[in-house]
Amino acid sequence: MDKLRAIEWFVRLADLGSFTLVAEHAHTSKSMISKEISRLEQTLGVRLLHRTTRNLRLTQAGEGYLPRARQILNQLSEADNFAQQLQQTPKGRLKVNVPMALGITDLGPMFAEFMQHYPEIELDVHLSDGDIDLVEQGFDLGLRASSQALDSNYVGRPLTHFSYHICAAADYFDHHPAIIKPSDLRQHNCFEYSYFRSKNTWPIDDGVVINGTLRANSVLFMLAAIRAGHGLGMVPDFLCRDELKTGELIQVLPQAKKPQLTLYAMYPARHFVPARVLQCIEFLQQKFNH
Repeated sequence: MDKLRAIEWFVRLADLGSFTLVAEHAHTSKSMISKEISRLEQTLGVRLLHRTTRNLRLTQAGEGYLPRARQILNQLSEADNFAQQLQQTPKGRLKVNVPMALGITDLGPMFAEFMQHYPEIELDVHLSDGDIDLVEQGFDLGLRASSQALDSNYVGRPLTHFSYHICAAADYFDHHPAIIKPSDLRQHNCFEYSYFRSKNTWPIDDGVVINGTLRANSVLFMLAAIRAGHGLGMVPDFLCRDELKTGELIQVLPQAKKPQLTLYAMYPARHFVPARVLQCIEFLQQKFNH
């Protein structure tokens, strides 16, 4: 028995309600259709259809089996479409939303290389840190950096991880008291990132409420104030790694427990995902792996 073919014929029988019509569509005989359905029922150990000379209806088991059978056929069709598209040069418009700072530092060069590999894809990239609705704004793909669970309305694929660092200018402690433990931060000018979900509570150990003279919706903007020695900031390592290496910035409380930041590729949950979206995710995944 060709089980997949039997499942397909079962779904057509449920839709058309006639062995004759299904046989015509399949270019075979009614007896062949009937035998395949009978073999399927034997394999499952349950009757799926009530057959009479006048009508055809699903059993209770058939009613439950039908939507699952449809899902199997839909997924197979999607897999076939995806594989066929991969044999062609990906093309078309790809609208992507990416975090502002990461887009400027790491993602900019990656997308430039992506354009070189896939010249027929028309990139429409928007840099922003706000929490937007991808579907409502017409985005095919969104990259989100978060230390917390994300919206379950989307499919989220982790691409890479980053660490948080509390940073200060190299000469900051020439004029300010030392920081030995997390609670010491309360005595310092600590900057707040507007889109940080914990707002003015830094997730260090059990959480520290901070105060400061700067609140900004751009980590890059905030980093300029940190470099100038005006205060402290909690920033991801992709923003401060070069300054930490050169000594322009120093890390505060390096041993303190801090959350990990995960970069997710987010796309709307739907049955068929365009190959250009999946190609972009695969490309970014490979770049981050290296």
